[in-house]
Amino acid sequence: MKKTVLFIHSAGPQRRDQGSNNLSSYLEKELGNKYQFVFPMMPNPENPEYILWKNQLDKELNLLNGEVVLVGHSLGGSVLLKYLSEESCDLTFSGLFIIASPYWGIDEDWQSKDFQLQSNFEKKLPSIPNLFLYHSHDEEIVPFTHHKTYAEKLPQASLRELEGRRHLFHNGLPILVDDIAKLGSDEIIQ
Repeated sequence: MKKTVLFIHSAGPQRRDQGSNNLSSYLEKELGNKYQFVFPMMPNPENPEYILWKNQLDKELNLLNGEVVLVGHSLGGSVLLKYLSEESCDLTFSGLFIIASPYWGIDEDWQSKDFQLQSNFEKKLPSIPNLFLYHSHDEEIVPFTHHKTYAEKLPQASLRELEGRRHLFHNGLPILVDDIAKLGSDEIIQ
């Protein structure tokens, strides 16, 4: 049985060459037929509400079985962390990959009670053997301080601190593909 990769996209427009569209297309192409790739359109991405995204995530997860790899880009990563720390799920997650995600409540520019994590959220996450955080040092959309905050809260995570200003990763993210591919191998992931 193929593992499933469930990709939760960013906020904002998701048409061709916008939002997470290029990154998800790249990832699906690079993973090839070794994985079942699921890329649901989340509700109202240009004016997202957590309850609507949570409900859609419930639907998507209820359609899956077997081992699941979770990938969240930007808001999608925040939503996955919030969902996993507040809801129960019977699936087995072999990896959680969080890409350029905001840490809501970190400063006055990033306030949203709707998406903010509970205090000690990290203690409420299910056991996921492989957790990765990806972020560009000089990114202009979600500052690198958000990545550092996640890294402090999630010391078990493998950190992928990337050069440059990339947020949307229009040309892909090869290290993400490599990290996902290593999940099924005996190679140690650090």
